[in-house]
Parts: sequence; C-alpha cells; structure tokens
Amino acid sequence: MASTIAHWLEGVWYRDRIGAALLAPLASLFAAGTALRRALFRSGLRRVYRAHVPVVVIGNLSVGGTGKSPLVATLALMLQRRDLRPAILTRGYGTTIEAPTLVTPQSDPSLIGDEPLMLFLATRVPVMVSPDRAAGARALEMQGGIDLILCDDGLQHYALARDLEVVVIDAARGLGNGRLLPAGPLREAPSRLESVDWVVIHDTGSTTAETPWRGRSGTLHMQLVPEAPRGIADPRQWRSIEGFRNSPVHAVAGIGHPARFFEMLRAAGLEVIEHPFADHYVFTAADFVFGDDRPILMTAKDAVKCRPFADARFWEVPAVVRLAPDAARHLAEALEKLVEARPITQG
Repeated sequence: MASTIAHWLEGVWYRDRIGAALLAPLASLFAAGTALRRALFRSGLRRVYRAHVPVVVIGNLSVGGTGKSPLVATLALMLQRRDLRPAILTRGYGTTIEAPTLVTPQSDPSLIGDEPLMLFLATRVPVMVSPDRAAGARALEMQGGIDLILCDDGLQHYALARDLEVVVIDAARGLGNGRLLPAGPLREAPSRLESVDWVVIHDTGSTTAETPWRGRSGTLHMQLVPEAPRGIADPRQWRSIEGFRNSPVHAVAGIGHPARFFEMLRAAGLEVIEHPFADHYVFTAADFVFGDDRPILMTAKDAVKCRPFADARFWEVPAVVRLAPDAARHLAEALEKLVEARPITQG
C-alpha cells in the first residue's frame, strides 16, 4: 500500500498529473506551517544555537536523493587536504537514538542509519548522529579538535545557525512540478534558493546550458563518477569497473533515485539488470536470490547494510563527486574563509 501511494505521488510530482490540484489545499497548510516555523526562529521566539565553529549546511529543497551525502564526503576530504579538521553532523534516517551518538567502525547501521556509517567509512572524520541538530553540534564541540561542521541535510532545521548554505539539485528531476508537499516534492518554495549561498547541480556532465537555479554566489555542477568496485565480503578484493563489462551484472540501489546509479554503471559500459529498492531499504539475504551467480553491484550506502550476509558476488561501487577545478577551488576557498574569520583553538 505504501509503495503504491509513493509511486502515485512520484507521478504527481514529476509527471504533472492532475493529482497535484487535488492535493493543493494540503500544500497550502504545509506552506503556512513552514512559514510560521521559520518566522518563530527569525523573531527569536524559538532559540537558535550558534556553534563556536562555522557550520555549513548541505541540503536540498526536494524530498528524495539528490547526491548531497557524496558531496558532503567530498568536501570533508577536500578540507582535510587543506589541513583543516572537519566534522560531519547528520540526522541518521530511521534512527531510534535520541542522544547525540558518535559513529565508530563498529556502529550498527540499523541503529544509527546507513548514511552516517557510509560517511564515516568514506572520510574517517568525526561523524555525529543527532536528531537534534543543535545538540549534535554541541556534542561535536565537546569532542574538540574540529575547525568546521558539515551538516548533511538540515536546510530546514533552523534551530542550528549556519554560516553557509549549499543546496543540491538533481538536474534530471529538477524541482518537479514546483509545488510544496504533498502536491509536489518541495519542502520549501523555489524562492528559497535566492537566500542560499551556492546551488550545486547534479548532472551527467553533458549539461552546458545555463540553469535557472542560482544561489547568491552562483551555480556549480557536479557529477558522480564510479571508482574501482571492492568486495563487500572481503574489502581487500578490488576490480576495475571495466572488469565487469564481459557479461550482465545485477545492480541494486536502495537510494532516493535508483535510476541515477544504474545510469552511472551504464555510462561505464556495463550491461545492467536493475533492482531498485526504496530509499534506506533494510536488506536481507532473501532479496538477493536471483537464480544465478552474476556479480551484484551496489552503492556504498547499501553495502554497509549487507556486510553480515554478503558473499563473493557482492561488490560495492564507491562513487566520488567530480567538480570542475575552478568550482572545487571556489567552494574550498569559501569554506576556508569561514574558518579563518572565526579561528578557534581546540584540543
């Protein structure tokens, strides 16, 4: 039932079905609630916490995957190369924890969420999971030894003050029909882009025309590029992506927009048998009974949940964000300036 409703809503949001008009009254209520909540924080009636180190929010306007978590990981690695000490703050989708919790290599993704563990393994920087963003920022400060907090998602969580906002938009799906939930996929109106610092367009690399979405500092473009797949049962095993071109492979994706993962593999020359799942899907071994021994390729986000039952068929395909050199430099310099403007000496 839930999947049927989700499929219907996708049609309403991205294929302009008449259902949007039917849901418009509910969207008006959502808009009123969102505006009131933001006004309460702006007026000071609800408390806003400002961290002692700069906070950078990487979020989106629409529900579903846009590629923001890989961008967070890339920014963390970029800052490390510049001798800065970033930390990551994330909500942890589906988590039942309440107190801020630091991710470790032994963390259970069923408890803390799949994306937090993926981010930690990809970057090895401190990753804090906290439904309360302000409490999570305080916990990271108490840990010490950080220069900047990268907040994965949280654009609409105004209880935590931010020094810079980055919004990621999937070029293929854009802002859908441009309507607010539930009539459309948006959490905030498109006009919100006028107040963010950067808009990052996640595309295939073929986009050359100017996009209609811009932040105050402009628009950047990013692509996700596959790295060499590694064994999930045995991470010491690596194969080139080209090594999977000789026969069809099973491609599994439980992310916000599975088609993007399948398209990335096809662009690398692979023949793909698609197996899309819902975002944050909890896999079991029974989901991989395909009746053959073909390789199973999946995202890093899905791989962290399949370790307990993975066998030699299972391969993780790490994906890295590719930004144009000038774009990467502009963004890195903007983050560096935030740290320089508010130097903090911590342990």
